[in-house]
Amino acid sequence: MASLTLSASLTKRPFIINSQFCSSRFQKALAPSYKPTVVNHRLKALPLFCSKLFSWEASSPYTPIEDEDNSIIKQSNIVDSVDTEDFQELSNVQSKETVFEIKSEQTSQHQPLKWPMWLLGPSVLLITGMVPTLWLPLSSVFLGPNVAGLLSLVGLDCIFSMGATLFLLMADSCAKPKGGGINLSSNGSQVPISYRFWNLCASFVGFIGPLLMLFASHKGYFQPKLLSISFLVLLGPYLLLLATQVLTETLTWHWKSPVWLLTPIVYEGYRVLQLMRGLQLGVEIGAPEWIMLSIRGLVSWWVLVFGIQLMRVAWFAGRDVRIQRRS
Repeated sequence: MASLTLSASLTKRPFIINSQFCSSRFQKALAPSYKPTVVNHRLKALPLFCSKLFSWEASSPYTPIEDEDNSIIKQSNIVDSVDTEDFQELSNVQSKETVFEIKSEQTSQHQPLKWPMWLLGPSVLLITGMVPTLWLPLSSVFLGPNVAGLLSLVGLDCIFSMGATLFLLMADSCAKPKGGGINLSSNGSQVPISYRFWNLCASFVGFIGPLLMLFASHKGYFQPKLLSISFLVLLGPYLLLLATQVLTETLTWHWKSPVWLLTPIVYEGYRVLQLMRGLQLGVEIGAPEWIMLSIRGLVSWWVLVFGIQLMRVAWFAGRDVRIQRRS
């Protein structure tokens, strides 16, 4: 009992006795020289416990199991202090993990519906874009540098535009989480300013170049002159689809859609085929040599831009992986 008095006098931090009877015995033994310490359940440290319980008392989960022959308090029976803040943080982490597991289970229920889209989306893009351009004979569509031939070519590109829009909607549906789940790649939806600037500059160069050539032809800088209808047949659908791409990219940036990185690749891949088709049509209508060289220059420009876009996709994918590992 003297050792208990000495340990109580040296202990400045409050302690809790598991048994009310033990608590009264200690108070009688220590009175009147020692005033009982008021126990506050909000305090962090709980250094001492009474390990002997009566038959009507429930055992505490923090009380160690010992033999009946051991004394009331021993060095091996002293329980480590419990930090209530750490316990609350641990419970919060466990609750968050439980919520995340529930949400992941909810999202996994929608996962089987996504698998057909992985094949349906690219198939729609292939059928609407590549098949008409590569396997449809131009002689059955193009009848010369006139309005009917121009409308026929614009119709083919409109079919591709509808297929590309449907493909992007499917990709957006696959990328966004279902059931309000946690989006692990939320940083991927933030479009960098440098990326926007680069895309706008590439589109501006590809758009203003043909217009400058048409203006120079009408001013007499390029000979022979190129008729307006012939220019529209060769580069009119190209300019129209380029404007559609700029509009689509602007909307994906504004809506923060996950497909903002994929949009220019879809349109630029088809643009190369458009310009190759323009080269073939230029031979059929007998276009001047300078316009043929200009179209070849545009093909080289968009192949370069397309390659840079693919490199940027690889860079952004690696950045997202690094962000997820750090988090």
